[in-house]
Amino acid sequence: MSPSSPSLAPRPGPDLKAVGLVSLAAGIDTILSVKAAELSLKLLPPQASTAAPYVDGVFALEVGIGCFIFLGCCTAMAWSLLFHRADKYDMDDGAPIEGNLRLEIIWTVIPLVIVMAIATYSFRVNDILATLGPKVKLMPGEAPQLLTAEGEYGPVDVIARQWSWEFIYPNGVRSSELHLPLDERTHFRLQSEDVIHGFFIPAFRLKQDLVPGSVISYSLTPTIEGVYRLRDSQFSGGYFAANQTDVVVESREAFDGWLADSARQPLRPSYNPADELHQLRLRKGDRGWATVPPAPPPLVNASQDPSRPHDA
Repeated sequence: MSPSSPSLAPRPGPDLKAVGLVSLAAGIDTILSVKAAELSLKLLPPQASTAAPYVDGVFALEVGIGCFIFLGCCTAMAWSLLFHRADKYDMDDGAPIEGNLRLEIIWTVIPLVIVMAIATYSFRVNDILATLGPKVKLMPGEAPQLLTAEGEYGPVDVIARQWSWEFIYPNGVRSSELHLPLDERTHFRLQSEDVIHGFFIPAFRLKQDLVPGSVISYSLTPTIEGVYRLRDSQFSGGYFAANQTDVVVESREAFDGWLADSARQPLRPSYNPADELHQLRLRKGDRGWATVPPAPPPLVNASQDPSRPHDA
């Protein structure tokens, strides 16, 4: 075999210029992705419960990874368009990549690593959330959880209807807005009287479905004083968007004062925006489409104040 045989020719070394450019692009991509993940948290409501920072961590991780992939793909496409475009009238096919084992390994391993990283982190966060606010479906006839240990309150009965929320506290007070003591773990018994509703407080980053015929034991711990919004996250009928109310997080002293004042108030129909919308529709004339008349507003000692602003 002659010295000039191709099998003995020295293999070309790595293109250091290309390696440097790819490394630089990957570094810039990483920095921008980290910044995007940090900025994404500013789009969310305040972290008003013990669970919120952990949920936000998963969200930021997914935003960062998504941004890294998006910017990487855009950069590769822009590089190809600017510097590797085919000449005019060049109708040749591109270089075949079938059978490139190295490329197959790369684009198999990278998505696998990303998916496993997200799954591992999500499982860990889910385990933490289970300790902060576990949920238990109570069986028919099963005695509800009785409390309370130090720093815990409840249980508060949460009743969802088409379309209103009603809360019943251990001392018998009924309200159509939810009041919670600050930094205390509050336990709930969630139930629905008609269809599936969603107990969702965005500032707490927690959501739990209410299934008719089931009683679900649930708990959470608010950490920041303020007025937040409770929304029905499940489509429960034509007026489900009006099925909102306030969640007032306040100090223990203010909470006890509100309970005492409310206990002295007589029961009266609560403010109910769904009922108002339904009455407005009837006054304008029923146009014939099917709908469910809202349930009568619950009788409560303390009704929500629609004029009060909320933080999130």
